[in-house]
Amino acid sequence: NMITIVLNGETTQVESDCNIEQLLQKLNIENQRLAVEINQEIIPRSEFASQTFSDMDKVEIVQAIGGGCA
Repeated sequence: NMITIVLNGETTQVESDCNIEQLLQKLNIENQRLAVEINQEIIPRSEFASQTFSDMDKVEIVQAIGGGCA
Protein backbone atom coordinates (compact mmCIF):
# COMPACT_ATOMS: atom_id res chain seq x y z
CA ASN A 1 0.00 0.00 0.00
CA MET A 2 1.78 3.13 -1.22
CA ILE A 3 1.20 6.77 -0.34
CA THR A 4 2.69 9.94 -1.81
CA ILE A 5 4.73 12.37 0.27
CA VAL A 6 6.40 15.59 -0.81
CA LEU A 7 10.05 15.10 0.15
CA ASN A 8 12.15 18.26 -0.03
CA GLY A 9 9.82 19.56 -2.75
CA GLU A 10 9.63 16.36 -4.81
CA THR A 11 6.76 13.89 -4.73
CA THR A 12 7.92 10.45 -3.63
CA GLN A 13 6.10 7.17 -3.11
CA VAL A 14 6.58 5.36 0.21
CA GLU A 15 4.91 2.44 1.93
CA SER A 16 1.94 3.61 3.99
CA ASP A 17 3.55 2.20 7.16
CA CYS A 18 6.99 3.68 6.43
CA ASN A 19 8.46 5.59 9.37
CA ILE A 20 11.10 8.31 9.40
CA GLU A 21 13.88 5.88 10.33
CA GLN A 22 13.05 3.63 7.37
CA LEU A 23 12.90 6.59 5.00
CA LEU A 24 16.35 7.77 6.14
CA GLN A 25 17.72 4.24 5.63
CA LYS A 26 16.22 4.16 2.13
CA LEU A 27 17.99 7.46 1.40
CA ASN A 28 21.24 6.16 2.97
CA ILE A 29 21.39 9.07 5.42
CA GLU A 30 20.29 7.42 8.66
CA ASN A 31 23.62 7.98 10.39
CA GLN A 32 23.95 11.66 9.61
CA ARG A 33 23.04 14.60 11.78
CA LEU A 34 19.82 15.97 10.44
CA ALA A 35 16.46 17.40 11.32
CA VAL A 36 13.18 16.14 9.92
CA GLU A 37 10.08 18.29 9.57
CA ILE A 38 6.64 17.02 8.67
CA ASN A 39 4.25 19.79 7.64
CA GLN A 40 6.62 22.37 9.17
CA GLU A 41 6.75 20.59 12.53
CA ILE A 42 10.14 19.36 13.71
CA ILE A 43 10.03 15.70 14.74
CA PRO A 44 12.30 14.74 17.67
CA ARG A 45 14.83 12.01 16.84
CA SER A 46 13.31 9.88 19.60
CA GLU A 47 10.13 9.63 17.48
CA PHE A 48 11.80 8.68 14.17
CA ALA A 49 11.02 4.97 14.67
CA SER A 50 7.35 5.54 15.53
CA GLN A 51 6.44 8.53 13.31
CA THR A 52 4.82 7.44 10.06
CA PHE A 53 3.62 9.53 7.15
CA SER A 54 0.19 10.46 5.84
CA ASP A 55 -0.68 10.90 2.18
CA MET A 56 0.65 14.22 0.82
CA ASP A 57 2.65 15.08 3.95
CA LYS A 58 5.26 17.74 3.25
CA VAL A 59 8.52 16.27 4.53
CA GLU A 60 11.71 18.31 4.78
CA ILE A 61 15.02 16.72 5.68
CA VAL A 62 17.58 19.31 6.68
CA GLN A 63 21.13 18.10 7.12
CA ALA A 64 23.16 19.65 9.88
CA ILE A 65 26.50 20.76 8.54
CA GLY A 66 29.28 19.45 10.77
CA GLY A 67 31.87 21.72 12.29
CA GLY A 68 31.78 24.52 14.81
CA CYS A 69 33.88 27.43 15.90
CA ALA A 70 37.57 26.98 15.30
